[in-house]
Amino acid sequence: MKNLIIRLLANAVALAIASWIVSGITLQGATTGKRVLTLLIVAAIFGIVNAIVKPVVKVLSFPLLILTLGLLTFVINAVMLLLTSWITGKLDVQFHVNGFWSALFGALIISVVGMIINAVLPEKAEIH
Repeated sequence: MKNLIIRLLANAVALAIASWIVSGITLQGATTGKRVLTLLIVAAIFGIVNAIVKPVVKVLSFPLLILTLGLLTFVINAVMLLLTSWITGKLDVQFHVNGFWSALFGALIISVVGMIINAVLPEKAEIH
């Protein structure tokens, strides 16, 4: 349970940084509290998408992952971010990713922040 909360908070921080840096990723809320709640909801959805959809996509694209020496992973991460944006739109959560390039840069930032967080957290709290 503790590990799940740490992952949720780490994803929320990574998404917040991505929305702050990438102009095509928007996170809205009237107050800071509402933005934090929105971030936690988006982080939960992003975590579920990464836990369920991403492994299936990686298995199906395995030959292309090998062919591109793993660079396709960035595209897969961008698609997961776009899927998260689509789901949050359907749930009326105020988070939006505007296009593939914003998703790609956002996914890159989220990956880097995740690696930094993994470096400072204990091994059992690994973030993806």
